[in-house]
Amino acid sequence: MQLDMDFVRAQFPAFAEPSLAGQAFFENAGGSYTCKPVIDRLTRFYHQRKVQPYYPFEASRLGGEEMDEARGRLALMLGVATDEVSFGPSTSANTYVLAQAFRQHLTPGDAIIVTNQDHEANTGPWRRLAEAGIEVREWQIDPTTGHLPLGRLPELLKGAKLLCFPHCSNVVGEINPVAEICAMAQAAGAATCVDGVSYAPHGFADVGALGADIYLFSAYKTYGPHQGIMVIRRPLGMALPNQGHYFNGEVLYKRFTPAGPDHAQIAACAGMADYVDALAEHHGAGDLIPKARAAMVHDLMRAHEATILQPLLDYLGTRNELRLLGPKSAALRAPTVSVQAGESGHELARALAEQGVMVGGGTFYADRALHAQGVDLDRGVLRMSFVHYTTAAEVDQLIGALDRVL
Repeated sequence: MQLDMDFVRAQFPAFAEPSLAGQAFFENAGGSYTCKPVIDRLTRFYHQRKVQPYYPFEASRLGGEEMDEARGRLALMLGVATDEVSFGPSTSANTYVLAQAFRQHLTPGDAIIVTNQDHEANTGPWRRLAEAGIEVREWQIDPTTGHLPLGRLPELLKGAKLLCFPHCSNVVGEINPVAEICAMAQAAGAATCVDGVSYAPHGFADVGALGADIYLFSAYKTYGPHQGIMVIRRPLGMALPNQGHYFNGEVLYKRFTPAGPDHAQIAACAGMADYVDALAEHHGAGDLIPKARAAMVHDLMRAHEATILQPLLDYLGTRNELRLLGPKSAALRAPTVSVQAGESGHELARALAEQGVMVGGGTFYADRALHAQGVDLDRGVLRMSFVHYTTAAEVDQLIGALDRVL
């Protein structure tokens, strides 16, 4: 079965926006377009429910119910319990709060593992635990390929309490074998924190099946509002020190939300589930349970993305002046494609903008990963990223624009 692109693109108002007409959007890794169900829910909340939730009057009651609906439906799609899903202002902020919890939970001399493949949000906060006497071990990428070698992990895991790594790098693009890595960590007695920000836009993961103790991603990159979403499995979540109000300490989804959440945006996150359900129903899988619907949609998205990604990778492979970071096979990576060139990523992005192609240039908060691969951080890379609503024609438009500016 193939993804119905006409149906998909009809769910995104951006594709009917005159000011965006003719422009191909290839900076989705920085934030996706927002789907109509999310926009509709956000608009309704601000119009009808913008009061303090969970009081008995009608607007408040309905607002609280919508917030609960978002948490519950996302949990069903992700294969976890409802109270294991928490919201926060961003994944960066959520990770920082979690790191403070571990700062209190661990003792000097304990060891944690980070990688140099990560976005800084999932490595910097953990590295700062060294200030509290925690041993920070680095799982290093191969400097040529950007790959995280599994063979180096067993030695690093000896005696470690926590392993933090990405599901997918936001510059290398390679999809890491999360379930295998989590199983190795569990066998060694280490908890796992998986940064899913760069993977989730390409299909929601079955977090329960992956075996991660913590899984983080961003709603604004998965067609929703600007919220960070984190799954914290109950055994670890209840063992870590409460970071919220003391009287909420027994409520798992409040333990790692020290700031007041954005009620309207949480409620609007249910629109992400609406969108997945609409895709599933349109493609004949509406009668499946939520987790199975999400899995089916995940597979549809990934199949489409891989099909239109491979021609771009093949084209980039013909350009001797470019260095492609990460795998050359679409099956092994997300459609987040970074290239090192003679000129800076910013300059190339500016030139492509004049061709009607929206891309980004820079380091994308992945300075450690780029430095490890020998990239000049002042020049950075050109990053071209897309998701399932991107068409083959837009990829052709990108390739044509690259031909003109290189």
